[in-house]
Amino acid sequence: MGLTGSRAVVTGASSGIGAATARALAGAGCELVLLGRDEQRLAEVAAATGGRAEPADLTAPDGLAAAVEHARGADLLVHSAGVGWAGPVTAMPPGTAEAMIALNLTAPVLLSTAALDGMRRRGGGHLVFVASIAAVGVRDEEVYAGTKAGVRAFAASLRCAAGPVRVSTVLPGAVRTPFFDTRGRYERGFPRLVEPEAVARAVLRAVRRGRREVFVPGWLGAAARVGGALPGTFERLSQRFG
Repeated sequence: MGLTGSRAVVTGASSGIGAATARALAGAGCELVLLGRDEQRLAEVAAATGGRAEPADLTAPDGLAAAVEHARGADLLVHSAGVGWAGPVTAMPPGTAEAMIALNLTAPVLLSTAALDGMRRRGGGHLVFVASIAAVGVRDEEVYAGTKAGVRAFAASLRCAAGPVRVSTVLPGAVRTPFFDTRGRYERGFPRLVEPEAVARAVLRAVRRGRREVFVPGWLGAAARVGGALPGTFERLSQRFG
């Protein structure tokens, strides 16, 4: 799809991947509606990109309802809001799983459903889901991985019936963002952290080329293929390397 003049709605736009994506889309000529919980950071991103800041907590009924209305008018909807938690699943604090499911999975489903209706009536559009390589399964991140696997499956299912609307999923590895403030410190030496701008570039490639799935970095696609073709081998590697 052509990006110049397109109305792009970006969730999680106050920092990290969302903010980087907003900057990239602004450079491509999009008219931006930026959703996020941090009002100050969101205002800064809006000022830098010429976008419209719309503070919204997608885990709260009022915030989600407002975001749904913005999604109805989107030509491009990028889901980059997300939260994580790492550690033994039995040690997860109360409410953590519910919060992850609400933001990482429920919100994208509801916003996409609203956006899809409007896009079909206008004859086209594009939905982009920023998932994670964790969708293939990651030790000590069971709930987070489950939400991202759900997003990936939801996107894949939408492609079967989206009609003129294109659907892309971007699956990055670990990204250098404030995400780890809530998930927990990134302690692995491999794979190395990638920059949010690399993910933003992948979003633009997915939209411009109509890509179904994009991995960042690209070699992570091999992990997904191993997980699908050789689940036993993948499980043993996960147990050893995390």
